[in-house]
Amino acid sequence: MRRLYLSTTIIFWLLVSAFWASSLWLPPADESVAVAAEKVISRTELAKHALPDNCWMAIRGTVYDLSAYLPRHPSPPELVLPWCGKEATEAYDTKTKGRPHSAYADELLAKYRIGILAANKP
Repeated sequence: MRRLYLSTTIIFWLLVSAFWASSLWLPPADESVAVAAEKVISRTELAKHALPDNCWMAIRGTVYDLSAYLPRHPSPPELVLPWCGKEATEAYDTKTKGRPHSAYADELLAKYRIGILAANKP
């Protein structure tokens, strides 16, 4: 009886170790699913979101819903609102004054990501 207990215990821990070791070589499942499931947004769809309370922008090929953030943005709204519903990479990269946004702004922007901009599609 003792031999059976030891054998099954050893087999159990070998299997646990094997599953753990295999997880080190595989990418996390949720990352690959997130990339595959990311919404592709056309320029036509982007253009429909050009209002202060419904503001989407495309920056570097990624689309962000900035509606909730606009009231907290440090710049006056009239500087940001013209870019709602548009491709705004140049405006974001230069702040339309030749200065880039900070690394903190890039981190903050990531929270509002909703998809990717469709390449060369209306």
